[in-house]
Amino acid sequence: MYDRRVAGQTKARPAFRGTILALLSALAFGLTTPLVQRFGKGAGSFATAALLYAGAAAVGFGSRSKNEARVKREHLGRVLIVGALGAGVAPAALAWGLARASGTAASLMLNVEAVFTLALASWLYAEHVGRRVAFAAALLVAGGALLVLDRPRAEESARVVGLFAVAFASLAWALDNALAKPLSSLDPAAVVASKGAVGATLSAGVALALSEAWPPAERAAALMAVGGVGYGLSLALYLRAQRALGAGRTASVFAAAPFCGAGLAWALGEPAGGFALAAGAIMIAGLALHLTEKHDHVHTHDDVEHEHAHRHDDGHHDHAHDPMPLGAHTHPHRHARTVHAHPHLPDLHHGHGHDE
Repeated sequence: MYDRRVAGQTKARPAFRGTILALLSALAFGLTTPLVQRFGKGAGSFATAALLYAGAAAVGFGSRSKNEARVKREHLGRVLIVGALGAGVAPAALAWGLARASGTAASLMLNVEAVFTLALASWLYAEHVGRRVAFAAALLVAGGALLVLDRPRAEESARVVGLFAVAFASLAWALDNALAKPLSSLDPAAVVASKGAVGATLSAGVALALSEAWPPAERAAALMAVGGVGYGLSLALYLRAQRALGAGRTASVFAAAPFCGAGLAWALGEPAGGFALAAGAIMIAGLALHLTEKHDHVHTHDDVEHEHAHRHDDGHHDHAHDPMPLGAHTHPHRHARTVHAHPHLPDLHHGHGHDE
């Protein structure tokens, strides 16, 4: 059995770095929601999405790394699918919903993305979802329901429809999150560049086919800048967080993003109703349950060969080099079957199932 003390030294805080990366990703994305609403006013939904992901693609192409695993031909099918969902369908649905709902409520409604992603991660990858995580997800759903009930007057039916469009965007992004998990071992910047290029091309094609309105040059440039930070940089950070936390828990931490957007919307002068404030409080409680989760037990690593950026001081990479490289590097490598115990989350090396 692997020495628990060694594993404990190298993995004593397995969620810390991933949580910080996910929170930074959340901050970068969350602040964009009211900005997309402001700069995309009067523009078509697909035209807005095209500009956002053109900015994201530019950031990705400009920041690729030689120390990370490359995007190869066998990854292109998955890149096309996640690009169509996360860089085409989702931002277009969000832009459509933002044109009809308040920025505050729409920002908070994006929390349901975490719930959808948790469910998909459990289904597709058998990521462990215990009662604590399930209850936290239920709180997020309850908060989303309160947002729909916020000031439900008949003349605001368009606002409710807009919120359902935001929820649909959240579902599309959840599918993107779950299907992109195998891509998290690759160079995040290269994945961002590929996904952004797919999304921008598809969205621009649809916008032109539908004769959608495009914003004036200054607002188009602003949307590209927003996309570079809120979609490009945010996605790169998100993929790095997935390596450490897995798909479901990264989405849970990322659920802090809507509060950033709601806070900016309030700072820009948009009022918040009582239901929106209550929804925010309930969702904060759900996030607190996620972020304070602890998971430690004896587990088995099956024999596997894969490629990703790695170090040799993490308790899982003990293969030989001559000479031994310093810091992170990438190459195909094999893990022998190992049984050990230490705190962990469903990262790249902990995809094992659970009986409970």
